[in-house]
Amino acid sequence: MAADASKSNLTATKEELLQYYRDMLLIRRFEERAGQLYGMGHIGGFCHLYIGQEAVVVGMEAVKKEGDQTITGYRDHGHMLACGMDPKGVMAELTGREGGYSKGKGGSMHMFSKEKEFYGGHGIVGAQIPLGVGLGFANRYRENDNISLTYFGDGASNQGQVFEAMNMAQLWKLPVVFIIENNQYAMGTSVKRSHSDTHLYRRGAAFGIPGMEVDGMDVLAVREAGRQAVEHARTGEGPYILEMKTYRYRGHSMSDPAKYRTREEVDEMREHNDPVKRCEARIFDNDYADEAALKDIDKDVKAIVKEAAEFATESPEPDPKELFTDIYA
Repeated sequence: MAADASKSNLTATKEELLQYYRDMLLIRRFEERAGQLYGMGHIGGFCHLYIGQEAVVVGMEAVKKEGDQTITGYRDHGHMLACGMDPKGVMAELTGREGGYSKGKGGSMHMFSKEKEFYGGHGIVGAQIPLGVGLGFANRYRENDNISLTYFGDGASNQGQVFEAMNMAQLWKLPVVFIIENNQYAMGTSVKRSHSDTHLYRRGAAFGIPGMEVDGMDVLAVREAGRQAVEHARTGEGPYILEMKTYRYRGHSMSDPAKYRTREEVDEMREHNDPVKRCEARIFDNDYADEAALKDIDKDVKAIVKEAAEFATESPEPDPKELFTDIYA
């Protein structure tokens, strides 16, 4: 399906647009602070930031209903915040503290919330995709109308288990939306050098799964494409693929200097395609708010992130006894 098929209704009310702006800004400010805490040594291990990709999860969250599930890979902080998880609990998990969502034992890549129907955060490339199909199977088995939003990146799209999962999903008409967050570089290799077909929304063609390419830097384009995909899956038509053409500003992780692309390329994306700035421009164009009002939103968001950072550094470390709890294998 053509890329512009998702742009049939790129309008939003004042309340909707301001909410999208706030939600994307919260992710942006949270990730900026997480990067700072990593640099200060408060966060160890790997830390994959979502800066630049905020429109994808915020746009998709706008079309979910209660009971719908979300599962993703390791660039997951934005997904947690978008589905309503507490920033304090997310940040505390990043710092390995007792107040974190996994009691400080999971770190950046392994957080979960049954309350918010968030099933991870998975560190193994592509591991979440068959699990996401399993969530869809559970919905079908229980005869509810919930759907599974299964996120993965362009790099994971080459994994064999992706195709096995897609085959099963289409065979049984499972309510799954596969969301490929194509930030164009995977772990550091351009899609053009690693994919024989760079149109990733066609990855389900062999199984008859429809797909769509979407401007993943535009929250309203994401929302409209999401509506089509979600309706397809929820009404018993089976899975759908959304390829979100997006871009991460930082490296693959905090330890990646990202020398495989130019500074000019990154600056160009920031200047002309930034999802927060594009949403801001729509707000101004529609006279929904002025600059002072948006500054107030930013001030409120920064206060939330500051509180989360303080909680994450002041919360106690897990009791050593926790090493022997929640062990399944």
